[in-house]
Amino acid sequence: QSLQRCCQRSALLIVARRQWSSSSVSSPPLHTRLLLFLTQRFYDVEMLLSWGSQLRRRGIQKKNVYYGYTQKLYGSDIAAAYYILSLKGGFRYVGQPEWFRANQRGKFNWDFLKHKDTPLEEVNMSYTVINYTGLGNLEGQKSLRTLSLRGCPEVDDWFLARLHIFQDSLEELDISHCPRITTAGLAALRNLKGLRRLDVSSLPGISSPGLVVILLEEMLPQCQITATGYDHSLRQEKGERMEEHMEGQR
Repeated sequence: QSLQRCCQRSALLIVARRQWSSSSVSSPPLHTRLLLFLTQRFYDVEMLLSWGSQLRRRGIQKKNVYYGYTQKLYGSDIAAAYYILSLKGGFRYVGQPEWFRANQRGKFNWDFLKHKDTPLEEVNMSYTVINYTGLGNLEGQKSLRTLSLRGCPEVDDWFLARLHIFQDSLEELDISHCPRITTAGLAALRNLKGLRRLDVSSLPGISSPGLVVILLEEMLPQCQITATGYDHSLRQEKGERMEEHMEGQR
């Protein structure tokens, strides 16, 4: 479609230029000149938007690069901590009450380097651009108990499928307000058998939230599911399912 639009614009430009050059005396009609001007401006704006989108994607990829060199120098715990802070997230070490967080400008306290061999217990990456690739920086955190991904625009179904790396430790997970999560991705959470709290509130990619919550409760019977933002749908779908169940018993 993009190629077709470019060809159409080129054809319009050629026609306009031919009409302009065919008469050496009079200038082209006003509508022809206006069409030529709008075509050129629209093409320029579309190209700028495309370049801007590409630059944003490259910036996200750069922020989620694998910190392999840092791991070799300082170990997986420090590398994970540095990755979290570089994305303006926060974390708490095992056995430590203090949270390390980056401020709005991305500045943080370097005292986290003093805990070289201490794993992470709680991680808050809410509203950051963490993605599937960047999650690899946390793969060595076998003591991770709490993970908050609230409002993360790059968290998708593939990301959720990779959370199985925390299946032996993760107890609390917040994936609310993530726009790219769908029902298919939530099915991958069945691997997190140790989960005790799960927040799936306000997921715009979920078409039948009531049914999804029922399925999650069946997959994770020991887990407390929080699903706000679509209460009416929940009550309606649960009522319909109960009515079907009652009719089946009759």
